[in-house]
Formats: sequence, C-alpha cells, structure tokens
Amino acid sequence: MAVQVVDRSLMTSDLTPHQAKSVGVGGWVVSFLPGRTLTTEQATAALQAAEAVAAVNALAIQVGLTAMETVGLATQESPWGEPECGGLRRLWRRGRLER
Repeated sequence: MAVQVVDRSLMTSDLTPHQAKSVGVGGWVVSFLPGRTLTTEQATAALQAAEAVAAVNALAIQVGLTAMETVGLATQESPWGEPECGGLRRLWRRGRLER
C-alpha cells in the first residue's frame, strides 16, 4: 500500500481509485469526503483507509461477503471469549491497534 503525491497537488494510490487534491495552504479534499478540508496528514490517512478497505474487500470476496459485512461482523465480540494466551486480541483496544 502506497499513497503517492504528484506535483504536490494530487495524492493517488495504486490500490484505490480515490484521490486527494490540494486546495492550497496545506488543505486537501478527498474524493470520498466531499465538503471537508483536511490536513496533509489527514488526507494521507483517508487514502490509506481507502486502501485498507480495498484489501478487506478482496479478502471478503473470498469468503462470500462484502467489505461492509466483513467489517461489521469482525468488529463484534467473539462468542467464544478471548484465547488464554491473549494473542493480538490484547493489542486491540478502543478501536485501534495499540502496541
């Protein structure tokens, strides 16, 4: 996954058709967030999120689900409880991966 900046005015990605365009003075608009002006860091994060959704979609198709279904189901608590060793589960807190 890589977001590319073209001529300091356009951000693109090879994994998603979404883009961000510079609106001057450090502001960016992202194709799937109309009406919002973001910082460079926020626009980059938005495109990285779009890339992650594309990756989830590719995996979801393999199990016969949509990306939205996969995210919705995967964010629910497991009915089996946590594994004894904790694994990566203990790293996931408050909606983000913490290390």
